[in-house]
Amino acid sequence: MSEAGAHQWQRGEYTISTDNERLDVNLIQHFIATESYWGQGRRLETVERALANSLSFGIYKNNQQVGFARVVTDYCTFAWLADVFVVDKYRGLGLSKLLLEVIMAHPALSSMRRWVLATRDAHGLYRQFGFAEMRQPERWMERFDENA
Repeated sequence: MSEAGAHQWQRGEYTISTDNERLDVNLIQHFIATESYWGQGRRLETVERALANSLSFGIYKNNQQVGFARVVTDYCTFAWLADVFVVDKYRGLGLSKLLLEVIMAHPALSSMRRWVLATRDAHGLYRQFGFAEMRQPERWMERFDENA
């Protein structure tokens, strides 16, 4: 679901698109379920439902998906950046940075009051785009169900 409609950007030999029809859902599910630290075991049905309710960004080289990120948002005040990855073969080429540049400049997202994300090891990347530790972490809570 995207109020923003499909957009596409071309940077050299890479295309970034928000068209959900282009997404390689099996690649996304496989990466998250087996290679990520945050989504081990995530089922295909869960990924499909998440994609249907997020603004998704795929990175493509020659129409083959090589990276992904999604934004969960109300398109007004709040955006959560999630499931960001570049497949191993394409890491180290600046694609994560390119993906973040495109996401932050997306016309439907450029005026958000608050962005949030969680990361174990990419703090340096996200700091380049204005992310920092939460200003008032004592005001934030979470409800986590490891079985969901």
